[in-house]
Amino acid sequence: MKKLIAFLMVAGLMTFGFSNLAVAQDEQAQTEQTEQTVAPEQQPEVAPVETVEEITPAATTAEPKTFREAIKKQFIDGGPAFMGIVLIILLIGMAISIERIIYLTLATANSKKLLAGIEAKMKNGDVEGAKQLCKDTRGPVASIFTQGLIRYQDGQSLEEVEKSIVSYGSVAGGKLESGLSWVGLCISLAPMFGFMGTVIGMIQAFDDIAAAGDMSPQIVASGMKVALLTTVFGLIAAIILQIFFNFIASKIENIVNDMEDASISFMDILAKYNNK
Repeated sequence: MKKLIAFLMVAGLMTFGFSNLAVAQDEQAQTEQTEQTVAPEQQPEVAPVETVEEITPAATTAEPKTFREAIKKQFIDGGPAFMGIVLIILLIGMAISIERIIYLTLATANSKKLLAGIEAKMKNGDVEGAKQLCKDTRGPVASIFTQGLIRYQDGQSLEEVEKSIVSYGSVAGGKLESGLSWVGLCISLAPMFGFMGTVIGMIQAFDDIAAAGDMSPQIVASGMKVALLTTVFGLIAAIILQIFFNFIASKIENIVNDMEDASISFMDILAKYNNK
């Protein structure tokens, strides 16, 4: 009986030991297989996460500024003194230019239609009706015709009427060019103040270098940037005002040419119906 119990105990120990050994071998094999399969898969997954974490802040900080914000920053960096002066000159020049454009637009009239109406009135001998038609029409051309018809109605000769038209035409041309010289002055002053701001900024930059006692690139670059910003904005203001100036001069030239051509046709109408 004792031998049977001892045999069973030995058999049990051997069975339990083999089972534990088999389980341990199976767990070791599964662990090695997991390391071989999972480890290569984890490496490509971890790397993109780290890359995303590194790229996301960079992409956030690299957002582009709007054009208005960039101009505002550069304007502030240039200094309020000369940048403010350049801005005031630009605003004054643009205000005068817009006023001139509105005035010249209202001064433009259909001279051919006006001449046709005057000829129809003069054909019937209605000088007063022709004069009233000119008074009801806006623009310097109608004003010139009104002066001519007043002198023609007073019995003056065609030579005297022509002289009055030429004289009043010069006055009307001067009114058209009124204010244009101020726009030209603003065009000249804007870059001048810009250059002055640059010179003063360069002097301040050299003072900073002397105070620091070192010719560091950072001090030189920052000082030159601030100094040159006034010149840039002065040139931009001059370019904008120059465009307005040329546009106004072109409209004045067109109106003056129309005045001259219409005056010749007007004198032909008076000469045609002078004896009637």
